[in-house]
Amino acid sequence: MTMLSTAPATELPGARAGARPGALSGLAATWRRLPATAKAGAFLLLFFILAAIIGPEVAPYAPGLQTPLANEAPSGAHLLGTTATGQDVLSQLLTGIRLTLELAFWVGVIATALAVLFGVTAAFLGGIWDELLSLLTNVFLVIPALPLLILLLGLMPGKGQLPTILVLSGLGWPWGARVIRAQTLMIRNRDFIAAARETGEHSWRIIVFELIPNEVSLIAASFVNTVLYAIGASVALAFVGLADLTSFSLGTILYWAQSGNALQQSYWWWFVPPGVAVALIGTALVMLNTGIDELGNPRLRDVRNATKIAGRRIWPTDPTPVVGAANGHRGKLASFLHSFSRGSLLEEEPADQAPLKKAGELR
Repeated sequence: MTMLSTAPATELPGARAGARPGALSGLAATWRRLPATAKAGAFLLLFFILAAIIGPEVAPYAPGLQTPLANEAPSGAHLLGTTATGQDVLSQLLTGIRLTLELAFWVGVIATALAVLFGVTAAFLGGIWDELLSLLTNVFLVIPALPLLILLLGLMPGKGQLPTILVLSGLGWPWGARVIRAQTLMIRNRDFIAAARETGEHSWRIIVFELIPNEVSLIAASFVNTVLYAIGASVALAFVGLADLTSFSLGTILYWAQSGNALQQSYWWWFVPPGVAVALIGTALVMLNTGIDELGNPRLRDVRNATKIAGRRIWPTDPTPVVGAANGHRGKLASFLHSFSRGSLLEEEPADQAPLKKAGELR
């Protein structure tokens, strides 16, 4: 009796103390499972996030400060040169990274929240709600996004960050909603959802505590994909002049470089750094998105773990291969030619047909 009464008192504090390290070890295990490309994308994205946080604070000049040195090539005073009005390109770049990532982050948050709301609700409720919400999603999917973005931003009186965020968010949620709806349709009929319904759980509790936690990797991939879409769309809209041209984002830097004929006059330091920054941010997001997809999709993990047997790539989901000894020493060209010969047909003949054929030959 003494042992039974004292054991819980000694185990519970230890369990509580070990809860936090267990969560950290789970994150570490998830990080270890990520492929090398996803880790490289995460580090590259972290670099740009740090540049967005501390960049404007360490910028050597104010981004709009005009100096007498116009169109100066990179030098010690201006590491990335100056614009046609003498503004420092490095200072504009550090400020532009922050504005671009801020816009993309808020678009990703709002659009992903809408995608989860519409996708999960449509699949979980079903019936007329599924038909109406799916119809609304399909309508937004077939609308050409870029022309509508140009039209809406052109009609809006203001051209700051907020109108661009609202328009991009309103047009960026349907792709994620379709994927999340399909995943929810697969999960809603599983045993643990049926058990939660039988115990009398409310629908919102089932959605929040049962469905959504099983779709975290899919939601994260949708968020990363939406951020990538927002960066490309915002840069394109700013490049054509449908943005607040008084602010300094990566798109507005490219707009003023194009207006100042930087390409024609070979002022490469004006348009190459923001262009490279946009390309690297997009590359980092694509690499990270690939790793998140691989964590949530077993088939993608199987592709990475594929091996080769006798020169042939074998996936873990394939049946166990049976390779003949003669084929193991045959070259690729010989094996290819042999596949068209009558001998290959005899080799591939089922085992149960061989006795029948021999009997026919004897007859």
